[in-house]
Amino acid sequence: MTILVTGAAGNVGRHVVDQLVQAGQRVRAMTRNPANANFPEGVEVVYGDLTVPESLVPALNGVTGMHLITFSSEGYGPLQTGPEIIELAMKAGVRRVTVLWSGVNGPVEQAVEASSLEWTFLQPTPEFMSNALMWAESIRTEGVLSEPFGDSLDAMIHPADIGSVAASALINSGHAGKIYTLTGPEVLTIPEKVRTISVAIGRDIHFVELTEEQARERMRKRGAQEDVIDFVIGWHANPPKSAYTVVPTVEQVTGRQARTFAQWVSENVHHFE
Repeated sequence: MTILVTGAAGNVGRHVVDQLVQAGQRVRAMTRNPANANFPEGVEVVYGDLTVPESLVPALNGVTGMHLITFSSEGYGPLQTGPEIIELAMKAGVRRVTVLWSGVNGPVEQAVEASSLEWTFLQPTPEFMSNALMWAESIRTEGVLSEPFGDSLDAMIHPADIGSVAASALINSGHAGKIYTLTGPEVLTIPEKVRTISVAIGRDIHFVELTEEQARERMRKRGAQEDVIDFVIGWHANPPKSAYTVVPTVEQVTGRQARTFAQWVSENVHHFE
C-alpha cells in the first residue's frame, strides 16, 4: 500500500510523512519543489500542485491512502479544486483519506463527504506550538517578547501529534466518517509559554504586553490587511471556548499522551538560544 501525503513539505505534512515512515509504510511525498525536498530515506518524492488537479495524476498512481490539505500552497483561503482532486483520487483507486481542516467547510471537505472514500477529518486547534517560532528572533537577539492579550488562553498542539493521528487513521481501520478535534494536553497563557522557553534556554525573557492598538499597528507595518488584522485581534481578544478546552483525542487515537509545550521547546531550543 502506498500513501500519498500532499503538502508534504509543510509544517504538518512533514510529520505525517515521518509518522508513516516510522510505522513502516510506503510513503510518497508530494511537493511543488521536489528538488528542494528533504525527507527520510525511502520516501518517494513527486511533484504535484493541488491548484492544478491534472498534475496529481502521476502522483496518485498506485495510491490507496492519501493525506489531503484543504488550502492552497500560498495559504490564501480554501482550496477550490476539491471536486476535481477527489474525482481523480477515486479513479486512481484511493480508498482512505485524512483531511486537514482549514477552518471552513470548503470545496475539499464537501467533495470528500460526498464521495465513497473512507474519510477522517482532522480539526486541530488553530494555535500550533510551532507558531512560537515567530518569537525566536526577538527572544534570541533582545531577550524580549512583545505580544497583546497576555492572559489569552489556548490549548496549543504539537504538529507531530496531528501527524500521529493522521498516520493512525490512514493505517488502521475504525476511523472512517470520524471528525477528530485535536488539542494539546494543557492550557497556557503567553507568560507561561515564555517561562517555559526561559527555563529551556537558561536565561530570563522579559514579556511586554502590547495594547490592542500597538498590536494592530505592528501588523500594519508588516503588511497585513485590515480584515486580517481584525480577525487575528478578535480571535486573541476573545478566543472561542474550543481553543482552550483540552480534549483527549490524540491519546484516544494513538494510545500516547499528547506532547507538551515543554517537549516542543526542548526539540526546538536552538532557535531561541
